[in-house]
Amino acid sequence: MEFTEVVRRRRMVRSYTSDPVDRTVVDRALANAVRAPSAGFSQGWAFVVLDTPADTERFWRAASDDVDDPDTWLAGMMKAPVVVVPCSSKAVYLERYAEDDKGWTDRAEERWPVPFWHMDAAMASLLMLLTATDEGLGSCFIGIPPEFEQRVRAELAIPADWDPVGVVTLGHAAAGGAKGSPARRARKSLEDLVHRGGW
Repeated sequence: MEFTEVVRRRRMVRSYTSDPVDRTVVDRALANAVRAPSAGFSQGWAFVVLDTPADTERFWRAASDDVDDPDTWLAGMMKAPVVVVPCSSKAVYLERYAEDDKGWTDRAEERWPVPFWHMDAAMASLLMLLTATDEGLGSCFIGIPPEFEQRVRAELAIPADWDPVGVVTLGHAAAGGAKGSPARRARKSLEDLVHRGGW
């Protein structure tokens, strides 16, 4: 598929079939993810891959109290055969920028205008979403509700200096499922969003 077509077709899928995803496709999505840019080539990302029914169920039970009586959205999402939890590490970036070639001797977080560690992990996640589209699969990026983050961390043994930035689900798209915001909101025009030469 041409790149422009991949971008045009990419959408958030909220309902999956139970058909498994070829492991080579998951590996390709992960290999593409680590080609994302990262500040100082810090590569402060990691990916928890859950690709068995037992592991994905463990995730959903940690991330929700409604697994036994799911609404339409959760029922569709729980069918995804692959769940990837991208994580970022601020510590990796602060350490990297204290190295000789970067010139900062401290590890002060104040030097960072925005948390690049999260941004870089998000860009890696987008590459997974685009790879899924290119492979004819469905995918979705969602957040972990704050009230469940500690349960997810504990269930997946995520170290304290790593933060889950969201969740990527991968699988074969099924008909139906919960409608997303694009069903209720129009895409904004380029004229509304692009400011050439200044705002």
